[in-house]
Amino acid sequence: MPLMIDWPHAPPHRLTERGTYFVTAATYLKAHHFTSPKRLEVLQRGLLTVAKEYGWNLEAWAVFSNHYHFVAKSPDDPATLQIMLKELHVKLTGWVNRLDKAPGRNVWHNFRETQLTHPTSYFARLNYTHGNAVHHGLVANAKDYPWCSAAWFEDSTSPAMVKSIRRFKSDKLKIEDSFDIDRDW
Repeated sequence: MPLMIDWPHAPPHRLTERGTYFVTAATYLKAHHFTSPKRLEVLQRGLLTVAKEYGWNLEAWAVFSNHYHFVAKSPDDPATLQIMLKELHVKLTGWVNRLDKAPGRNVWHNFRETQLTHPTSYFARLNYTHGNAVHHGLVANAKDYPWCSAAWFEDSTSPAMVKSIRRFKSDKLKIEDSFDIDRDW
């Protein structure tokens, strides 16, 4: 097997095994391009649509003005993640740049993925993603943030499962989430 050397300016994407992945994508320079309910709705709907089209089964998601996270089970070929996110980002870039009259502007930067192979890590990231709007101080209760999976999760899962997932601590997870959130809109 050849030696893999990672490029120091971008995360490596090693999407070789079918499984469950935690994904974070960010806007270029962490700029706030999705700063209205309508824009967040389009971002969320776009993510849900392409995930379904590419066979990625989303289990948790949260979208914000300058980034998003999700946990999903991959299809047989997890390398489709790169193609799926490229399609999503190209469509969203065109849409938001037309709204802002900013043709050619770079909107998306990159994404990071982690394959979740241990149950504790998986459950902790589910809890983290469902509750990410609380982490960012946008709401006191995650189910009150309309651009995440928390309300869906509570409505479609047993109360015992919801309680169980919430017990998994996420404070020790190593997650790139140093995003300032725009609260002014």
